[in-house]
Amino acid sequence: MPNRPDSPQAALQLLKDGNARFVESLKDPNAVLLASNALTQEHAPFAIILGCSDARVPAELVFDQGLGDLFVIRVAGNIVAPSQIGSVEFAAEKFGTSLVVVLGHSHCGAVTACVESVMNPDQYVTPNLRSIVDRIRPSVYNLHEIYTASGQTVNEDELIARGVKANVRMSVSQLKHGSRILEDAVESGKLLIVGANYDLETGQVHFFE
Repeated sequence: MPNRPDSPQAALQLLKDGNARFVESLKDPNAVLLASNALTQEHAPFAIILGCSDARVPAELVFDQGLGDLFVIRVAGNIVAPSQIGSVEFAAEKFGTSLVVVLGHSHCGAVTACVESVMNPDQYVTPNLRSIVDRIRPSVYNLHEIYTASGQTVNEDELIARGVKANVRMSVSQLKHGSRILEDAVESGKLLIVGANYDLETGQVHFFE
């Protein structure tokens, strides 16, 4: 991979150099970035993005937004656990943010790991990775059962692609029904929670109905 550092120290230096350039860019009066001084006191993100940790899907770049525009929560497989629900509650209540987007993406590694564990039950998965896989498993397992019940040969790539979307829909449902605060906000029309899928090949985000 181009520009990939060959040691932890080199990786750390890349981040330090990048931040130095960022700080320097803020001094430019014509900078497109929002003024950092204004953001030190408060910010009002207009959307909450619960996305995957995958390095190829940075929400601010995907949606072409600047500093302070998005409240981004990233976790492998864009899963919903108590900490993610709490983060969404915080942003919705603290900032009055009215939109939540659960953002999955094609070729998701976490969904792939889940599909592999379903198709190969004896495959070893570390306990910590298992905690992520187990939250994805219901959506993938249901799809796998549909294939096998109909006598179809399971295509792993198709199962992954369908599993990504099913996992997003499951996360949306868990946010809508896993918190009284969020559920009340949705019912009152103060909050909209939607799912979406980012296509790595085209860069396009497809929003679900």
